Amino acid sequence: MTPQDSLLPVDRFLATLNIVQREGEHLAYSWNRLYTAPVDVDWVNQLPENPEAAERLEAFVSRFGRMQDTIADKLLPRWLMALAETPGSQIEILNRAERLGTIESVQKWLEARKLRNRLVREYMEDIHDFSEALALARGYSLMLLRTYNCIRDFCLQRMELAEESLPPLLSIPNQQGDQQP
Repeated sequence: MTPQDSLLPVDRFLATLNIVQREGEHLAYSWNRLYTAPVDVDWVNQLPENPEAAERLEAFVSRFGRMQDTIADKLLPRWLMALAETPGSQIEILNRAERLGTIESVQKWLEARKLRNRLVREYMEDIHDFSEALALARGYSLMLLRTYNCIRDFCLQRMELAEESLPPLLSIPNQQGDQQP
C-alpha cells in the first residue's frame, strides 16, 4: 500500500493536479524553446546536423505525451472521484469533462492522442508527415495547458476549494512565443 492509497479522493486529485502543473511548466518551457523559429520541412530536414534542436524536439515530444497521459489517465478520473462520481471508460471521462467545461472538445482530445502516437512512431520516417505533426502539436500542446487552467478554475468556482490549496495557473505561450495567463 502506497501513501497515495490512504488519501481521500480530493487529496489524491490535488496531488495529481500539482504534478500536472509541474508537467505544464516543463511543456511550456519546451514549447517556447522549440517554436522560436518555424518548425517546417526544412527545419526537420536539418535535424541530423543539429543535435541541439533534436534534443529540444525530443524534450517537447516527451513532455507533450507525458502531460497528455497524466491528464487523461490520472487527473480526469481522480477529478471525477473528487466530485463523488464514478469514472468510466476514457471516452466517458472525456465526454463528462467536456460537458462540465474542463476540456475544449472530446474530438480534439482524441486527435491529440492520435498525434502523440504519431509523433513517437513516425519520428523522422517521413519528413513531410513529421513536420505536419509538429505543426499540429504546437496547437494541441497549448490545449493541454488550457485544460489544466480550466480544471483549476473549476476547483475554485464549482468545487469551492481554497486558492491556497491549489497550484498556480499556467502561463500559456501564444503563437508568437509570448506568455499569457
